Amino acid sequence: MKLQSLKKRIVFVIGLFLLPLLFVGCSVLEVAGPPPNFYNLTPKSTFRSDLPQVNWQLIIEEPMAAGGLDSSRIALRPHSTELKYFAGARWTQRAPEMLQTILVESFENTEKIVAVGRQSIGLRSDFILKTELREFQAETYGSEDSMLIRVRINAKIIQSSRRAIVGSKSFEHVVFVEKDTSMKSIVLAFDEAAGRVLKHLVEWTLMTAK
Repeated sequence: MKLQSLKKRIVFVIGLFLLPLLFVGCSVLEVAGPPPNFYNLTPKSTFRSDLPQVNWQLIIEEPMAAGGLDSSRIALRPHSTELKYFAGARWTQRAPEMLQTILVESFENTEKIVAVGRQSIGLRSDFILKTELREFQAETYGSEDSMLIRVRINAKIIQSSRRAIVGSKSFEHVVFVEKDTSMKSIVLAFDEAAGRVLKHLVEWTLMTAK
């Protein structure tokens, strides 16, 4: 009887160790389905003709963003207090990282700046551009036949030597999507809205930082 009781106790103890592993194994299982479609936005390449040629270097930090927007998923706001995501669609990068990438390229496309880069490359800069992504979503607010795309970025220019803010401004643009609310049309509207915001942000930075 003692031997049988000992065997039962051993089996019970082993079961306690294996039970968490069983749940861990279950947690990594995913339901099979079609892979998502990936989308990206494009940098700006056209700017006002009177932009100044500047002799300073700029670091662009990755934009800060609220948790719901700090994602590669494409955000949809059906109500002012609710945030969802489009099924089967993703940005190629997290939204803040993607915007940092095309912002660097947009500055380069002006051909008006000595050097511009990300914070991670270790560039010794004269100015730092800090941004916050405050709006980056489609909005429906109850309408299924139309929506609008809203992009809003707050920017601050920091002079590196003095750690002083030399400029601060918010940029926002809205694009309406009507009738054709396919994912392609939605992404093109994101590209238009973000492009208008980035255009004005780049121009303002080059004309403000001195």
